This record gives sequence, structure tokens and C-alpha cells, in this order.
Amino acid sequence: MKVNVLDLKGKASSQIELPKIFTQEVRSDIIKRSFLSLQSLLRQPYGSDPMAGKRTSVHYHGRRHVRDSMMNISRARLPRIHGSGFLNFRVRRVPQAVKGRRAHPPKTMKDWIQKVNKKENLLAFKSAFAATASPDYVRERGHMIDGIKLPLVVNDNVHSLKKTKNVRELLTNLGLEKELERTKEKKIRKGRGKTRGRKYKRKVGPLFVVTEDKGILKAGKNISGVDVRLLDELTIKDLAPGSNPGRLIIYSQSALKSLEGFENGFV
Repeated sequence: MKVNVLDLKGKASSQIELPKIFTQEVRSDIIKRSFLSLQSLLRQPYGSDPMAGKRTSVHYHGRRHVRDSMMNISRARLPRIHGSGFLNFRVRRVPQAVKGRRAHPPKTMKDWIQKVNKKENLLAFKSAFAATASPDYVRERGHMIDGIKLPLVVNDNVHSLKKTKNVRELLTNLGLEKELERTKEKKIRKGRGKTRGRKYKRKVGPLFVVTEDKGILKAGKNISGVDVRLLDELTIKDLAPGSNPGRLIIYSQSALKSLEGFENGFV
């Protein structure tokens, strides 16, 4: 199957054969597994202070035949504060007590990393690439691609774009005006996340996949929702944000040609 290679004006200049990777079956389950594995690497271990709830002078009063024994006086035999005024005989330290330790606190030594097999990870990448050529998956993600033939391939002149307005003009020439309007929208997040440094939510837009940077990385980063990545630095998070396959991707001609040798992978 061949696909048109477009110039910066959005007009077909030549054709290129699609690599076999785009005929791969899309496995959403494997993509999600790889995505969660990547997310787990970014998770920071956390835990409580090991001495929390234990910094107290309490001692046990339950033994028989000792001073201040609590036998036969209708009190639970628990570690209590002794001889401290208004806190006299208050229970501390045990989990069920006020200001006591937690029964099972989070521990920093817990391993949050989810491992994934190399072949599964490679299959996830192949599936994610294949989904970018499927109009059904791309539309399901919410991208506006009416009248656009996928995948979008642009000649290597895209590497030399050095201004944001030039990248915006290219996207317009490719017929993505509605997509730019969609990604410009900014919504306020629901729930407690508004108070935790993530008040706003934005849509994920097109992704440029290139093989070299002659200015495109800096030129494209200031457009809302648009990302630019080198082929060798792609992650499953770029290809399937939120583990949902079908991101709208604009390949440079050399990047698409490099995918022909992807059978052994670069992940």
C-alpha cells in the first residue's frame, strides 16, 4: 500500500510504500500493559515516619502483683501514660488508640515497578503505530480528521521549520484547522485535583515524528496540544496517551522509512 508524501503546502509531491508495521493487529490490552509499566517507573515511593505514634512514655499496666496493676479494675490492659497529670492513664501507641501508630502504614521499600516482557513491549509499539493509520481508532480518540487520508506523511523539509507560525501554517495546510481549535480549549478539572497543581485539562493534539532536529522541536512546542518527538525517543506515552491507541501522527518521510526496520525495535 502506498501513501502520498505531502509538501509544506499540503500538496502531494510523491508516494512512498507503507512499512509492514502498519498491517499489525492493534492490541489495546498490550498497549495498556506497556503504558502502565512506563507509568510505574515514574512513581515515587512514599511512606510514613517509622517512629510515628511511638514517641511516648507509655508502658504496659496489665501484669499481676505489680504497682498500678490494671487487673480487676474494669479497664482494658493497654499501654498507658502513667503519672502525667491530665493525661494520666491515657492509652497511646497501639493502633486503636488516639494518636497511636498506624496498623499497616505505607512503606518506602514497597516496589511499585510493573515489569513487562521485551517482546510484549515491542508488540505494544507495533500496535500503537498501526493504530495511527486507522481512521476508526484516530476518530475514537476525538481527533478531527474529516477528509484526511491517514497516515499523514510530510517531506523532510519539515525538519527545518524554525518558527511556530510556520508549524501552525503547515497544520492548516494539512486540513487540521478544526483540530487546532479543539486542542485550544482549556477546561477546569473536576474534583480535588484543582487544588493539587493540576487545575486545567487540555486536549491531546497531533504529534510530529521526525528523525532530526533543525529547529522543529522548538518551533512546535508552543502550540497547544501539539508535540514533536524524535523517532528514537518515542515512548508508548507519546503514541497512546492515557493508554488509548490512535493518536494523530504526522510522520516525516525519513521517519516513516526508518520504520521499515522496526522488526527488532528500538525500545
